[in-house]
Amino acid sequence: MNGDNGTSTQAPQMRALLFTDLCDSLILVERIGDAAAAELFQAHDRLVLVLQQQWNGRLIDRSDGLLLLFERAIDGLGFALDYQRGLQEIGKQRNIVLRARAGLHVGEVLTWENSPEAIKVGAKSLEVEGLAKPMAARLMALARPGQILLSAVAESLTHRAVGELGERGERLVWKSHGGWRFKGMPGRQDIHEVGEPEFAPLRAPRGSPKARRAVPLWRRPMTLLAEVALVAGMVFGTWAFLRPTPAIAFGERDWVVLGNLHNLTGNALLDDSLQQAFRISLEQSRYVNVLSDMKVQETLERMRREGGALDRDAAIEVALREGARAVIVPTVAEVHGRLRVSLELIDPNTGNTAWSDHADGRGMESLLGSTDDVVAQMRVELGEAMHDISRDSMPLPKVATASLDALHAYAMGVKAYGDGRYDDAQRFFGQAVRFDPDFAFAYLAQLRIQWGRGNPEGARQSLAAAKRAAGRLSGRDRLYMDAWDADLNGAGTLATAEKWKLLGDLYPDYHGAHANYAWSMLSVGRYSESEQAARKAAVAQNPLQAMALQALGRAELAQNHADAALRSYRQSARIGQWSVNRHMVAALAAHGDLVGAQRMLAAAREDDLAMHLEGTAVALDAGEPAAALRANAAALRHCGDNARICGMFQAQSLSLASIAVRKAGAHEYEQLIATMIAQAADPAAGERGEWLYMAAASAYLAQRAELYDVARRQLPHLQRLAKALDDPRGTQMVAVLVANQDRVDGRAAQSVQRLRALIDGSELFQVHVALQDSLVAAGDQVAAAAEQRWLATQRGRAYAENAGSYLLQALNVHDSRAAQRRLDATSLQ
Repeated sequence: MNGDNGTSTQAPQMRALLFTDLCDSLILVERIGDAAAAELFQAHDRLVLVLQQQWNGRLIDRSDGLLLLFERAIDGLGFALDYQRGLQEIGKQRNIVLRARAGLHVGEVLTWENSPEAIKVGAKSLEVEGLAKPMAARLMALARPGQILLSAVAESLTHRAVGELGERGERLVWKSHGGWRFKGMPGRQDIHEVGEPEFAPLRAPRGSPKARRAVPLWRRPMTLLAEVALVAGMVFGTWAFLRPTPAIAFGERDWVVLGNLHNLTGNALLDDSLQQAFRISLEQSRYVNVLSDMKVQETLERMRREGGALDRDAAIEVALREGARAVIVPTVAEVHGRLRVSLELIDPNTGNTAWSDHADGRGMESLLGSTDDVVAQMRVELGEAMHDISRDSMPLPKVATASLDALHAYAMGVKAYGDGRYDDAQRFFGQAVRFDPDFAFAYLAQLRIQWGRGNPEGARQSLAAAKRAAGRLSGRDRLYMDAWDADLNGAGTLATAEKWKLLGDLYPDYHGAHANYAWSMLSVGRYSESEQAARKAAVAQNPLQAMALQALGRAELAQNHADAALRSYRQSARIGQWSVNRHMVAALAAHGDLVGAQRMLAAAREDDLAMHLEGTAVALDAGEPAAALRANAAALRHCGDNARICGMFQAQSLSLASIAVRKAGAHEYEQLIATMIAQAADPAAGERGEWLYMAAASAYLAQRAELYDVARRQLPHLQRLAKALDDPRGTQMVAVLVANQDRVDGRAAQSVQRLRALIDGSELFQVHVALQDSLVAAGDQVAAAAEQRWLATQRGRAYAENAGSYLLQALNVHDSRAAQRRLDATSLQ
């Protein structure tokens, strides 16, 4: 009859097969009677029908049990779980116990539809055959009442997709029951169990004549008896010379993924606060680095799981994608009236738990101590000696905060900062320090926000508060604070750079140190060093990789590698919010694509000061002085009350006057230079080196406008400040000013000598402009022509030089373009 088929697949198909069996059904019928049993089985059939529709299953066969076919293994598991729960509800309503055993397997099957004629005489509508069918049946037969057993392939597929079950999936318990051999089935089969703790037995299945454990020869009873004596004699000697090895042999600088806290207490306050506690405690390890929340979320987005929880399976996939060595999953639960903090260490390559441990305590105040205890134990397992942990680490209440409320607010601030919600982040960090006025981590977090918003005074106040609580910081974070201290309190660019370099050398995976060192080197013209540091920061594990790529691109552009710079900027745009930005504009223009640069400028907001800065330079590059004036005027309208930024744009306006794009009188130069000198001379002012450079550059612009007396009158003040502040860029700009004055006063040879002494690869672009003028005045046309060729070919450097917040960028670009035009004119003669 089965051969009377209507439609055949003609080829094997991969399907999930679920066998279930209602336990002790015959005994049940005898006990409750035929009428009650008929009503019970009607309720059972209604349950099956509903679940079939819900989980897209197709019922193939039924008697005391069911055979169902599913397209996806996770649907089969969902059916089995809901079936177990539904049976319990039906039983409760009738005061009886209903349980079923289930077996789920995924494999190839052949299916065919029987003809209508065959169905009329009793055939099933769909036939299923293949080795997968008896395999699923064997699994079901092996299961205990209430137990769901899975084959290895079914376990792998369902475990990977368990997130689709929502919160219920997080409660599931997965257990391996090892290898088994089934009668009539080839090879060893790995059996797994999954279930909800309140329903599943979570015990090893009972063997039968058709199924037995796959026990290796050396573990069989007779063999074991023969081995016991030998093993017992060796144990003591072995223990004396060997110690247990870590579950995963970690090396220094390995990466780990910290999964979301599994909070079983019902107290939502613990979700973020304990998660942050685990992160802070783990980050004190010299052996491992914790993949940041921002990087994890970026990876989840690539996995198309935006905003999803970092459960076990998601964390494993993130670890595999990012090359992390392990996944760490923390849990907090109430057990027998005590709070238990647990850690599970998972090998992402196998998905197996390599190590787990817990610490118990009484009351909420015990949680941070328990966290310290279990993390310290795990760090021993990672390969760190206990004396190293004691040396490098402090307990959480000492290194961070003893207040769970403060830790919760700090964790919320970190999340908001990662999402770019800086107002919310500042509010959360402020609340954290109100809960705990000695929370140094929170003050440093406030510092970053205030500095990024151009509020150096607010940043200095946060720094002072962090310094008062410096005892709360780990060694690494104290170095981080020291670098900011040097930067904010006028230690000088090079001194600050050395602080960042020290931090990066001691902690090679502290990406912020490398990125800040890269920008410091860029600001003093050491472009090759800047590029090397930026490459260390522009790695996939850095949550701010997009920003590090911006630094890398600028260093490449400054070395006239415009193609490489464009690649870095485009990569930054792909992974961050950088599709329209001034650095890309500069690279496009330096590469010769002025149309592309202008198109990007046109897409910018009216109040985007950085784009107006680049817009002025691009307009001069394109030979459009009116557009340059408009860009500069727009910047001046929107610079607000930031004295340094407005002063920079005023000086840029004077650079346009110095090349006759606009008119300016001596008083305009005098007034601006005097204001800048006053700021540079004020011990209470911040960024005094920047003010010195801007003042000297403005005096140089007066020389370029042939207002030599203006520069002559200010030069003594500038020289005294240069000596006092020892800022490399400010001091070099004053030296250019002096050399120019020598040329104007008829000492061209002396001017040439001064300027050549400045050339070491890190010199300002205008050193070569001034040197060209002095060589012409000295009558050395050959050397002057060489300088002219240098200026014409250094378009990337003209755009990338950032001294004085790019004050002379537009002038640099103008001078490079002018040198190219003179070379073109010479070649035509």
